[in-house]
Amino acid sequence: MNNMMGLFNQATSKVRPRVSSSAEDKMPEDTEPDDTSILDENEGSIILSMIAQLRVGMDLHRVSFPTFVLEPRSMLERITDFMSHPDLIFGAENCEDPEERFIRVLQYYLAGWHIKPKGVKKPYNPVLGEFFRCRYDYPDGTQGFYIAEQVSHHPPASAFYYISPQNKVAIVGELRPKAKFLGNSVSTQMEGENRVYLLGRPDDGEYVISMPNMYARGILWGKMVLELGDTCTARNDRNAFYADLTFKTKGYFSGTYNAIAGRIRRGSTDNGELSGKWSSVMEYKNIKSGVKRVLFDASKDGLKIAPKCVAPEEEQEPNESRRLWTKLTRAIVSKDMDAASKEKIAVEESQRELRRRRDESGEEYIPRFFMQKDGRWVPKIRVPDDPQEAVEFVKAWIWSPPL
Repeated sequence: MNNMMGLFNQATSKVRPRVSSSAEDKMPEDTEPDDTSILDENEGSIILSMIAQLRVGMDLHRVSFPTFVLEPRSMLERITDFMSHPDLIFGAENCEDPEERFIRVLQYYLAGWHIKPKGVKKPYNPVLGEFFRCRYDYPDGTQGFYIAEQVSHHPPASAFYYISPQNKVAIVGELRPKAKFLGNSVSTQMEGENRVYLLGRPDDGEYVISMPNMYARGILWGKMVLELGDTCTARNDRNAFYADLTFKTKGYFSGTYNAIAGRIRRGSTDNGELSGKWSSVMEYKNIKSGVKRVLFDASKDGLKIAPKCVAPEEEQEPNESRRLWTKLTRAIVSKDMDAASKEKIAVEESQRELRRRRDESGEEYIPRFFMQKDGRWVPKIRVPDDPQEAVEFVKAWIWSPPL
């Protein structure tokens, strides 16, 4: 233990205030400007005092992060980034080629990563019972609906559901993030999956996609950089399509930031290769024909983000994300970090009190919108087959008053 602390102290002694005029504090070569943070002297001191309490490999779920590293929105809202480019998946059921349907689902998934806050920021950890809901009104008059709920506190789990009945798409998923301290990095293992359903192709079954891990690099020395890393998979068992996707982290001496590579196969046969950067352009090359196509171009396609329709905060329930965190968000946006810390603590203390009362009464928490079935979190709704009837049914369910 003494040797470990000695190494830790040696590492922290190398940390200097990050002053923007220093040549050392230039943005790391080849990364994106919005992926990099440079802390001022006060922020660096706060980070160091927090890190001094940590051990390598420690689970950070119970660690309270300083407010200046927070993105001013909840993780439940952050998930909506994957619903930002519906045109990539709408109409996929009309593609007769199952490989094309699989690629369209991959496009939906890959397009969600380019939307991110400036710098190395993390969304709020949702509290138990918190939920976020919104509606999408598309140019052709169709609609989409989204509901997410924090269904578990220990371990933390967020369940979400998106559906556009008229466009015959539904997405069900859950996230179980686990953050760990790695020394000069913090890793967040994004356990969980997206399950996409093309309602016009029920014989396809589900398209299941896992998530890469996220890394905040340079928290002790160097520049703080956000990276996605490691591997994830996409699969459609009914049609025997599989994709192995690798989000590449930059090495110390070689490589590039935000790179992605992958192979798509049907059964044991390779069909194509995916390459590029998730922050800019990603391409797919068909192995047989050699033809390349752009899957997503963030500089061009990234501008077409579908806007969310969210009720004004005064009309929201107390545990809806934006209303629940409104004071913290207001303080972060106004850069009042003292007020932000107080508001964050106030929400956390309120949740501890609610847990204490439940423990004393023996009350079991039951999620409002989701339930567990066969080890998965699924929405408590059975949607009618008729698209227009389904629209009204879903709206009534998501915006129904609490029991």
